[in-house]
Amino acid sequence: MTAISAEDFAARLERCARAVENALQDALSDQPCANEIARPERLLNAMRHAGLAGGKRLRPFLLIESAALFGVTQQAAMPAALALECVHCYSLAHDDLPAMDNADTRRGRPALHKAFDEATAILAGDALLTLAFDLITRDETHPDPAVRIALTRALARMAGIGGMAGGQMLDLEGEGRFGDVTKPDVARLQQMKTGALLRFACISGAMLGQADKAAQDALDIYGRALGEAFQIADDLLDVEGDAAMLGKQTGQDAAMGKATFITLLGIDGARNRLRELLDQANAALTPFGARADVLRATAQFIAARKN
Repeated sequence: MTAISAEDFAARLERCARAVENALQDALSDQPCANEIARPERLLNAMRHAGLAGGKRLRPFLLIESAALFGVTQQAAMPAALALECVHCYSLAHDDLPAMDNADTRRGRPALHKAFDEATAILAGDALLTLAFDLITRDETHPDPAVRIALTRALARMAGIGGMAGGQMLDLEGEGRFGDVTKPDVARLQQMKTGALLRFACISGAMLGQADKAAQDALDIYGRALGEAFQIADDLLDVEGDAAMLGKQTGQDAAMGKATFITLLGIDGARNRLRELLDQANAALTPFGARADVLRATAQFIAARKN
């Protein structure tokens, strides 16, 4: 239990989501930035479809709330939060492509390649990823250039070959796409594919606040536990969830032969592991006392989510 009710948490998450949505709208305006020649209308509209499709905005929320532990305001944390959300939205656009998961819907709407076309979806994803690194290196992200460099490096590594993109490759290999029928290490795969960006959300808040190593390590442990918990909850929803509530197809993992925590642990084992991870996440927040109640509530929300 935390000192924050489920209703208060939901309202706080919604307020943050609206703030992120508004800031992302500004970042995706028609007006070119300095050194940009033009912003093609079709590409921009596709980026908006991918980026302004609503959603919980959980990753930027985690970044903003982690930064708040160290006195960083929402406004000050927003550029880094937007960068993270752009990476996440690009990954969803590419993940839905026919060559990847071949999904028709995302967040209750047509997937980007269905709303536009495959080529546009690829370019919109590329542009969102590039925009992320534009945003995170801007002066307003942090006054100290060393902090901006550290944030940029961390985001690149958690989104790239040793993080999310690498995890996606392991996922494809696990489907037997390339003739290898050996199932991957599910925990490592998901730590990379799903967990890396959630972990970045937590540690980047500490980086923005220039926290000491002990505080950064505590949030790293919390973020790792949260990342695995998120994926287990996602795997359970793919088996037990309602497609209308989720806004996407269910049963996709089994249909594609994906290695998941359900195939590894079974449903009861996955639920037990989820409870263990919630305990780990809460224990990691002990040094922060009541200041971390929002993060404790976030862990509970992730473990119990229905969409």
